[in-house]
Amino acid sequence: MNIILIEGSEVVEKKVKLADKRAEHIVEVLKSRPGDTVRVGMISGKKGTGTILDMTNKPPSVFLSLDLCEKAEPIPPIDLLLALPRPIMLKRIFSQAAALGFGSITMINANRVEKSFWEASLLNEVCYRSHLLHGLEQAMDTRLPKIGFFRRFKPFVEDILPDMMQDYSHCLMAHPGESGTLKNVLTGKPERVLLAVGPEGGWVDYEIGRFIEKGFSVFSMGRRILKVDTAVISLHGRVSALLE
Repeated sequence: MNIILIEGSEVVEKKVKLADKRAEHIVEVLKSRPGDTVRVGMISGKKGTGTILDMTNKPPSVFLSLDLCEKAEPIPPIDLLLALPRPIMLKRIFSQAAALGFGSITMINANRVEKSFWEASLLNEVCYRSHLLHGLEQAMDTRLPKIGFFRRFKPFVEDILPDMMQDYSHCLMAHPGESGTLKNVLTGKPERVLLAVGPEGGWVDYEIGRFIEKGFSVFSMGRRILKVDTAVISLHGRVSALLE
């Protein structure tokens, strides 16, 4: 936990009292004392420091005075369009994607997505939000990626995707076996990138055709077949390097 994240509703007159895992971290891991400062950020807001005014060890409790004077990080230039993975993998993706920096994560259906995945409790914000916050705590960021779910593929591609694509300079789809490379399709002066990653087993031909029809460029990551969470990390690194 490299930054203590707080909700706006927790703050009263620029002060906040913590009595949960955040207090445990300050007391037991950082071993802070009254008068010490810790890195603090308002979720989806500014960052700064918190000065410890008072604290108890058992049970852990910390009373902080806040000085949030640093602007939030800019919206990351990469957004993720993801065929809904199995819940245990989605937990990892939420945390890793928030740490890496995606502006948004949009989950959609695909032919090789199990129907049962859509019934998972993880799709409720109260369940997935903690995984996003874990990633932000690691990366010392405060900006939560926007999360969206679209259960029907065809209506999404026909009614939602065309308007969505107008916000991007490049819309890219990763798929094993394609001959093109990322460097070949991410040309010119990229600004915002929408990156589509399929399910384990890949997109089916119909899905690839619909994405190409809408204006996506398809490329391969190479000869190795990666798990979805590994592919998301690798692709973010490659796209970020080219954007830089």
